[in-house]
Amino acid sequence: MPELTRTEALDLVGRGDAEQELPDQMRSDVRLLGSLLGRILRESGSPGLFEDVERLRRATIDAYTDESAEAFAHAARIAESFSVERAHEVARAFTVYFHLVNLAEEHQRVRILRERDGRPDPTDAGDSITSAFAQLSAEIGEEAARRRLQELRFHPVFTAHPTEARRRAVSSSIRRTAQLLREYDGALPHSTDRRRAERRLLEEIDTLWRTAPLRAAKPTPVDEVRAIMAVFDETLYTAIPHVYRRVDDSLQGVDAGARAPIVRPFVRLGTWVGGDRDGNPFVTTSVTKKAASIASEHVLRGLEHSAERIARTVTTSADTTPVSAELTALWQRLAAADEDGAADAHKRAAGEPHKAVLLLLTRRIKATRTRNADLAYGDPEHLLADLGIVQDSLAAAGAPRQAFGHLQQLLWQVETFGFHLAELEVRQHSAVHAKALAQCRAGGVLSEQTAEVLEVFRGIAQIQHRYGPRAAGRYIVSFTQSADDLAAVHELARYAVGDHGTLPVLDVIPLFETFADLQAAPGILAEIVEHPAFAARLAETGAKLEVMLGYSDSSKDVGPVAANLALYEAQALISAWAQERGIVLTLFHGRGGALGRGGGPANSAILAQPPYSVDGRFKLTEQGEVIFARYGEPAIAMRHIDQVVAATLLASAPSNEQRNRDAAARFAPVAHAMDAASRARFFELVKADGFAAWFATVTPMEEVGLLPLGSRPARRGLSVESLEDLRAIPWVFAWSQARINLAGWFGLGTALEAVGDEALLRDAYAQWPLLRTVIDNVAMSLAKSDARIARRYLDLGDRPDLAELVMAEMALTRQWVVRIAGGGELLANKPVLQRAVKMRSPYVDALSLLQLRALRTLRGVEGEAPQEWQRLLLLSVSGVAAGLQNTG
Repeated sequence: MPELTRTEALDLVGRGDAEQELPDQMRSDVRLLGSLLGRILRESGSPGLFEDVERLRRATIDAYTDESAEAFAHAARIAESFSVERAHEVARAFTVYFHLVNLAEEHQRVRILRERDGRPDPTDAGDSITSAFAQLSAEIGEEAARRRLQELRFHPVFTAHPTEARRRAVSSSIRRTAQLLREYDGALPHSTDRRRAERRLLEEIDTLWRTAPLRAAKPTPVDEVRAIMAVFDETLYTAIPHVYRRVDDSLQGVDAGARAPIVRPFVRLGTWVGGDRDGNPFVTTSVTKKAASIASEHVLRGLEHSAERIARTVTTSADTTPVSAELTALWQRLAAADEDGAADAHKRAAGEPHKAVLLLLTRRIKATRTRNADLAYGDPEHLLADLGIVQDSLAAAGAPRQAFGHLQQLLWQVETFGFHLAELEVRQHSAVHAKALAQCRAGGVLSEQTAEVLEVFRGIAQIQHRYGPRAAGRYIVSFTQSADDLAAVHELARYAVGDHGTLPVLDVIPLFETFADLQAAPGILAEIVEHPAFAARLAETGAKLEVMLGYSDSSKDVGPVAANLALYEAQALISAWAQERGIVLTLFHGRGGALGRGGGPANSAILAQPPYSVDGRFKLTEQGEVIFARYGEPAIAMRHIDQVVAATLLASAPSNEQRNRDAAARFAPVAHAMDAASRARFFELVKADGFAAWFATVTPMEEVGLLPLGSRPARRGLSVESLEDLRAIPWVFAWSQARINLAGWFGLGTALEAVGDEALLRDAYAQWPLLRTVIDNVAMSLAKSDARIARRYLDLGDRPDLAELVMAEMALTRQWVVRIAGGGELLANKPVLQRAVKMRSPYVDALSLLQLRALRTLRGVEGEAPQEWQRLLLLSVSGVAAGLQNTG
């Protein structure tokens, strides 16, 4: 096979406008990875594959840049000319390219973060915790700001919603490629190390090319649990305490590490993985208990290794660092309980009493993991107390840097993760509770579903007994529509444990999802807090109450514009009610990754919330591809946490609350006009006769359900007769695959047109954070859509009236967004995002054309679909998801 020339290899990447605008280092990375992929396609693909990929690539770039009908038709003809086998290969080639471009972009972000760390003041970013603390101190005084800092809480909750289109094997290959790119970047030009890194990059890209991009079967809930553990093991276990350390270093200056930290651990992890049974029959009590066990195993193993590593470094002698009386007493207690361990510690740490104690503490952590009852800790608080004795002894002996250095990292990890790692939350639908409760009250034989509903309460009690009450105690009720829906949980728990069993400690959390439920929320809350079980729990927790808001179903219910306005109003009313009642409220935001499900930058969304609705506490769901994008790489994870926590701290600053309060009052007539107009337009589409069937025809909605993304079914029933039958994720996913992204923008153009006053709207965009967030998110959603491709998907249906409605609203929305945001084109005010979209769009277009061909073929086949065309469709779905970088 002839060697690929450098020019030919670079052709795969292209030299379009967006590529030329890349930073030099990133452009170099993209060209390197593209050239290596080109070599692999020549070496490992079938004859002529590289040339076919190149033909389609050039054609889609031409069509993207000149926007002529003929250029687009030429690209479509090329896609139509491929055999189905060749189309498979081309789709895989473009998908691998997206993985590599995404990797290069992530590498550039890490590079920028490291360059920032090299500056004289690496914490001077305007959206960092340190800068937020400085701003808050200027407004309310340093002492008050410090109290706010110590009361902070950021609580991401990882979910198993099926939106991660990549296989874990693909993700692992990408991670290995990322490490090799870092090695290549760090090696000298023309050196042996660089040649070695390039050779290994070729090997890894060849592996990526040869790895089947689609899972062979749906993952089980336990598979999903283990996938989340990878993020903890590789990133979060060390990244979170590093965030604490960075903030403390900045605030304490030269005294950092030499005295007790100012920062208290402000991150708590939550998880629905293995606990969310709403619509997922595969999540049983057995799965939930196994999820808790797996998580505990991972965190205890991490704590064990950390304690062992620290013990080896604390080699302070008794002569230079005398021990406290408390440490001596601790040693005696530990040695009496573990004679063999004491003998080994005495041998390994002769004359080093602090090290000896830490070695015995390590053995106790291991005993906790292996369930050795004689030595195991009963709870993390006892471990924290023992570590505190070691820390205090070192500090009192004049060794504060030993006390508050690496040892402090371990204390932070225990405080953050406990023995459970993440707080496991159970979720179930209110209708399931109602059926179960009716059976329990009637007596007699219980159905299998009701038996499982009751069993979960016993399972929660067992998890709490083994890992502590923090391990599992939140119970979320989906589609809460009345106070009875919440009271039902407490009644079911009593049925489950009987008169002599142990009731689990439960915080029952309402989830308000539909437009009507959001409006009814304040009244439901006012009623439920009078319920005896709720009142007792509020008294136990110091009047702490958590309320969850659903972004997905509300958007599917009334459209994205009205849903955003309704969510804002619900938060304002609930927060005002909580303030009046003296309730410490935490609003839990059920956000997805896509813009139609509350996605978009979290920090700007936080700063746009109503007064009192954040108050130093921010909790949200993180799912699918978002988990790995935000938390998969340590430097990016730390930066994301820094930005979100900074916004959480600043959200309750007097200036921010006053700005949101004033804007909401001033632009209330605008909000009212937009709400009414957008809802009417949305209903005109979704309430049209035959809409659900038409939607299933013009998007790959049915085929999305065939993708083995997650364990949960894609819909609630056997068929989709109406939108109520369809889950929010495939609703969003299908529109994004069709390059329409309707769930993220539909109705905004009509809403802005209804206001009509461009000067007023420009003023609102500048002064009203909520509108600015909505418009910026819509701009991103529209930038990832494509009118010409959208038209071809809509032509798959036989409803030109609905197709014209969608296309007219898309054009109108695009026109108004550009006029209000300025700059002449979408994302002109966000050049980095604009560049990222432009760099990918022509290549996404190529996959969309292949997907359209597969869809047309499948739509024209009676009976069972040809397997090879169905596989092409699923391959293209995976590739488009990688190119757009969000799915559900």
